[in-house]
Amino acid sequence: MSSSKRRPGLRKYSRFGGSLFSVLTTLFLLVLLTFVIGRLMPVDPVIAVVGPDADQATYLKVKEELGLNLPVMQQFWIFLKNLLHGDFGTTLLTGRPVMEDIVRVLPATVELATVTIILGAGIGIPLGVYAAVNRGRFADHAVRLIALLGHSTPIFWIGMVGLMLFYAKLGWVGGSGRLDLFYEDVVPGVTGFLLIDSLLAGDMDVFWSAVTHIILPASVLAYASIAYISRITRSFMLEQLSQEYVITARAKGVSRRGVIWLHAFKNIRVQLVTVVALSYGGMLEGAVLIETVFGWPGFGQYLTNALVIGDMNVVVACTLIIGCVFIALNVISDLLYKFLDPRIK
Repeated sequence: MSSSKRRPGLRKYSRFGGSLFSVLTTLFLLVLLTFVIGRLMPVDPVIAVVGPDADQATYLKVKEELGLNLPVMQQFWIFLKNLLHGDFGTTLLTGRPVMEDIVRVLPATVELATVTIILGAGIGIPLGVYAAVNRGRFADHAVRLIALLGHSTPIFWIGMVGLMLFYAKLGWVGGSGRLDLFYEDVVPGVTGFLLIDSLLAGDMDVFWSAVTHIILPASVLAYASIAYISRITRSFMLEQLSQEYVITARAKGVSRRGVIWLHAFKNIRVQLVTVVALSYGGMLEGAVLIETVFGWPGFGQYLTNALVIGDMNVVVACTLIIGCVFIALNVISDLLYKFLDPRIK
């Protein structure tokens, strides 16, 4: 085989090696910075364990057991060695392994974020397209007003108003948590996603309870997502609709629907993939306020509680997982780019 035929393969492996090195370096720096900053925070995790009334001997003993009497970099080295063996340590509050807690709370946030992004992208993208093709008209102004309100209104306030109106007043949706109390632990946890687990178990009562509990927090989060995605989509579409190829298509007699969806929209799909992927990642880490308002036992609330008491095993583990999620979303986005636009290699 000639060297000219081997070069493309070598370049492919070289790009893969470079990407892998970049990912590992990013994750290492992410863990290092999070760990060091966490140790420098003015929060004493020992107090969270022994309480403020503990005597000095107990305080020092627990501090030594937690390894907090060691220099910061030595603590980091020990943490890193355990991490490489898949051990994130134990939580300060419950004493359980960190991964055990994360496996319990992460599906709740992923489920909420997934329903949210389906609503956000499913409504936001058509709204943005509709506003762009009706530029300057009433529909355009209405969509822009929706986007403006979505950006400027505090999301926790919308959540509280929604709870008062749709739960307390009208009784249309469930209250706090993921299920009504009497449905807790009724279906076996296969995936951790209650909507799926209840369907797998064939228990429609649990399924509808899960639906009524998730629909309001997902809708509130989706409103902010709709505001962002519709605004970006409108901007992308306006740029495409002013291109010469669109004018040419119209001149050739292509229908209005064909010009919009088969020509203009086709050329913004790759950009929208990036927007939707970043929005999805942002929800996984940024749903803290909604999880707090709705008592949603998710990842964001778990991370926030750990930050308050300085539980760095949890904080670093959660940060690392968030970093991995964003990297995974980037990889998925790259694959979708190639599927949507074969010219991208």
